[in-house]
Amino acid sequence: MPYIRLTSDDEATGECQRELEAARRRGGRVWNIVRLMTPNPAVLRASMQMYAAVMFGPSPLSRYQRELLAVVVSKENHCLY
Repeated sequence: MPYIRLTSDDEATGECQRELEAARRRGGRVWNIVRLMTPNPAVLRASMQMYAAVMFGPSPLSRYQRELLAVVVSKENHCLY
């Protein structure tokens, strides 16, 4: 099984630290899916920008519908988070 070394809060600096702080403000904690991207802060930032655009940007779908779709897709993909 592959192993990815995650960046702890104490180790985080610069862009990584800023992204972890922003994640904590958004969700009250840093979720594992976010922490998984800490080895590459540029990827973490891009992922969070895409998430914000999909979930909060202009769309014919309501926020509720977007969240519901995310839950259905996660369930179908057997996601554990």
